[in-house]
Amino acid sequence: MTLRLHDTLARQVRDFVPLTPGEVLMYQCGATVQSAPHVGHIRSGVVFDLLSRWLTASGYRVVLCRNVTDIDDKILARAEAEERPWWAVAAFYERAFQDAYNVLGCAPPTVEPRATGHVTQMVELMQRLIERGHAYESDGDVYFDVRSFADYGALSRQHIDDLRPAADSGADPRKRDPRDFALWKSTKSPDEPSWPTPWGPGRPGWHLECSAMATTYLGPQFDIHGGGLDLVFPHHENEMAQSRAAGDGFANYWLHNAWVTTAGEKMSKSLGNSLVVSEVLTKVRPVELRWYLIAAHYRSNLEFSDAAMAEAAAGYRRVEGFVTRAAARIDAEDVSVDLLPPEFVDAMNDDLSVPAALAILHEHVTTGNTLIAAGDDVGLQANLAQVRAMLDILGVDPLSTPWNAGGTNDEALATALDSLVSAELAARQLARANKDFAAADEIRDRISQAGITIEDSADGSRWSLAGDA
Repeated sequence: MTLRLHDTLARQVRDFVPLTPGEVLMYQCGATVQSAPHVGHIRSGVVFDLLSRWLTASGYRVVLCRNVTDIDDKILARAEAEERPWWAVAAFYERAFQDAYNVLGCAPPTVEPRATGHVTQMVELMQRLIERGHAYESDGDVYFDVRSFADYGALSRQHIDDLRPAADSGADPRKRDPRDFALWKSTKSPDEPSWPTPWGPGRPGWHLECSAMATTYLGPQFDIHGGGLDLVFPHHENEMAQSRAAGDGFANYWLHNAWVTTAGEKMSKSLGNSLVVSEVLTKVRPVELRWYLIAAHYRSNLEFSDAAMAEAAAGYRRVEGFVTRAAARIDAEDVSVDLLPPEFVDAMNDDLSVPAALAILHEHVTTGNTLIAAGDDVGLQANLAQVRAMLDILGVDPLSTPWNAGGTNDEALATALDSLVSAELAARQLARANKDFAAADEIRDRISQAGITIEDSADGSRWSLAGDA
């Protein structure tokens, strides 16, 4: 089955055909680093990490460019509120985002450019737009003339006369049309950060940054442009308009992941309902949060709640428990994409249908548990290899980095716990042999209260942490 992806511009799922055979050039809109990342922010990073993994497994060489917006009105406002330099605010929260991506197992992008490092390219892009009649200078500001570009509104399927004025302008008399958006903002105070341009000192508009950085690293035309659904308008609409007006083909496919919602509303700072990643990770492990974020289809809204998160974590622990038990019985071979079940491959090729892929995974885990019970280690060897291959694509294989990177203290703790529980199980077995069932039940209750589950079988008793079985 050919890989098919939903293209927002076409409003349909299309066969994916890269510009260059064997290579995929992809741009992901990264963070505006003005506050700590919440789960809604990070979903996009996890989704496009998953896409990158699948493209790589499918034989493509992937070049992923994920930008950092490190100059923005929101950053300046945060800097003023915190009484520290704007660049210190940007650097602090950029590290917070990188930590969140890393802890959730997202591979680093091929390149991660910052907006402040690409002002030269932005100036060149504005000059091209002015020369082509699509932009104009006004009192040191530079604006994009939306009516000069016939396809403006195509991405978001809106007619220009139905649009509200750009949020950064209102009824600005310096504009030809109130819907024109700022490419460059002139300095209003000597205390503001600024860069020199032919039109005077100032700083870039948000939309201009991404067009300049995308084409700098991926060329005038590339395969995929991605980001959250909230970016379709105005950000991606404006990116596409200014890039194509300048003569660049820009993105061939536009992919957008849906929102993380709480109480039915998009998770955002303005609504006051955001859940900061670092806080969520005090309740669940990073791998469990990643599992939760990928389990729903990327184009479906994800309703966040503690109950839903706990349910997802328990589901992952059941899969993890099988892998751990199976690996204890047989050698866990290296993961290979050649071992992926065809049904899993078809699901992933169908616009990254992770829910369908997880159904295949769960079927294999159920089969694997049956093989363990039957003592069929030969069949288990092949089954475990397939399960791990699927988990590796999803980025949640418990035997792979970073999830297996426990330190010496973790290993010592696991050894000590196993020794203590094994002693309790031996005492319980002795009590049962002596027909002292009250003592045996007391031991079982004591173990259960410690968060440990016991499973009895013909081969003896085994234990696992509650939720892992």
